[in-house]
Amino acid sequence: MIPWLTEQISFPSVDNASPEGIVAFGGDLSSERLKLAYRCGIFPWYSEPDPIVWYSPDPRMVLFPEKLKISKTMRTVLKRKTFRVEVNRNFEHVIEHCKGVIRPGQSGTWITDEMKRAYIRLNKEGFAKSIEVYMGDELVGGLYGVDLGDVFCGESMFSLRSNASKVAFIHLVQNGFSKPFRLIDCQVYTDHLASLGAQEISRNLFLSFLE
Repeated sequence: MIPWLTEQISFPSVDNASPEGIVAFGGDLSSERLKLAYRCGIFPWYSEPDPIVWYSPDPRMVLFPEKLKISKTMRTVLKRKTFRVEVNRNFEHVIEHCKGVIRPGQSGTWITDEMKRAYIRLNKEGFAKSIEVYMGDELVGGLYGVDLGDVFCGESMFSLRSNASKVAFIHLVQNGFSKPFRLIDCQVYTDHLASLGAQEISRNLFLSFLE
């Protein structure tokens, strides 16, 4: 049976997660709880009005920076320098775009108002960060996630112009923030991430990178 969290800032062992990767229900999105969650390989993913659901999937989708795949088309895009990349200067606008962008096959967003506020708090504390992509002065793409030092846990990305989110992702992988990351956490499999070189690894191996 999947447990419900109490006011105490703690999580059950991910070894007891459901086959879908669910670790626990409930709790809150306080900075303290979120920081502990990410350090334990756990992240929140839910839609209103449902309770908070905490996940740690097995396998885990990740990207090792040295395995990044850049297509010929993207190499051309990068050489043209159509886009300008900024780092962690417009976090609130990035998460708002990620929240509002229309995604094929989805009727809503999992980025609730509560979640938006929680990650803005984490950004102000230096824990959540963003990559922004501009055409001129217009924000046209970007991504955000949680910086654990050697590991970056990606949360969401958006693109208002073709290839803008890919530019953000490539910049993240190649440059990081203060230094490149050893591993990019992509959470769960998608064809798009696989095309960029991401792969599935076991949860235990992923957790070893967090230790």
